[in-house]
Amino acid sequence: MAIFTGAGVAIVTPFTADDKVNYEELGRMIDYQIENGTDAIIICGTTGESSTLSHEEHDECIRFAVEHTAGRVPVVAGTGSNSTAEAIRLSTHAEQSGADALLLVTPYYNKATQSGLIEHYTKIANSVKIPIILYNVPSRTGVNILPETAVALAKNVENIVAIKEASGNIGQIAKLAALADGCIDIYSGNDNEIVPIMSLGGKGVISVLSNVAPKLTHDIAQNYLDGNLEEARKLQLESVSLIDALFCEVNPIPVKTAMNLIGWNAGDVRLPLSAMSEANKERLKKELQNAGLMN
Repeated sequence: MAIFTGAGVAIVTPFTADDKVNYEELGRMIDYQIENGTDAIIICGTTGESSTLSHEEHDECIRFAVEHTAGRVPVVAGTGSNSTAEAIRLSTHAEQSGADALLLVTPYYNKATQSGLIEHYTKIANSVKIPIILYNVPSRTGVNILPETAVALAKNVENIVAIKEASGNIGQIAKLAALADGCIDIYSGNDNEIVPIMSLGGKGVISVLSNVAPKLTHDIAQNYLDGNLEEARKLQLESVSLIDALFCEVNPIPVKTAMNLIGWNAGDVRLPLSAMSEANKERLKKELQNAGLMN
């Protein structure tokens, strides 16, 4: 059984004016997502600026998300690291905090081999009992999980059950789906590929777009799941311009800016990320207005 089907939000981490985690606003965001159809909360992922959270903040954000969500939808905790030992520490803490599943990005900077990835993921998986979603995003980590590697992990490690595919390589994802033959669930990691990946058997999306447009994102995936393929295609194509604006600078700079523009107190991004350029901010405003998300 899939961890979730439909649209999970890769939720931002809001910060206060003095750069602390704004838990009150995070709680409001979680409620808003669930009220608007979001099928899972993914906490402390790339969009949540996990790389600049302290160990204490990372642990507390996961604990808070689990407690606040209170079983309404699954909570998936981002616990990946380029240190296998640190990923194990984060993962075991997330499991103890009640997370429903883990999202484990490929180890960045080290540039592990495929055999190294198998050892890395197997060791983490053996340290916990909850399900694991592999996260393949080579543009950010410099490492690509080959289809053969993902399938080997899914077939040989009981709790490795899914992969978030953000390679942008539809051919590779098609090969993965063919080799897997159902042994691993596939989630789109790119908002502009929800329908294409679901057409290959994907279960849904782990979404940045959902931060600003949860109902739209849910409806794209749910219409596909319900067999309303033309409506899913229509909504996917209508969202392309907004998605492009949300990725016109490195994620999560635009989506956090967008959240602030539409009335949330998301705060600033942490260095080394920096404020969005004025030209791109104006582009983003226009797309938010066109989508009916701001006046």
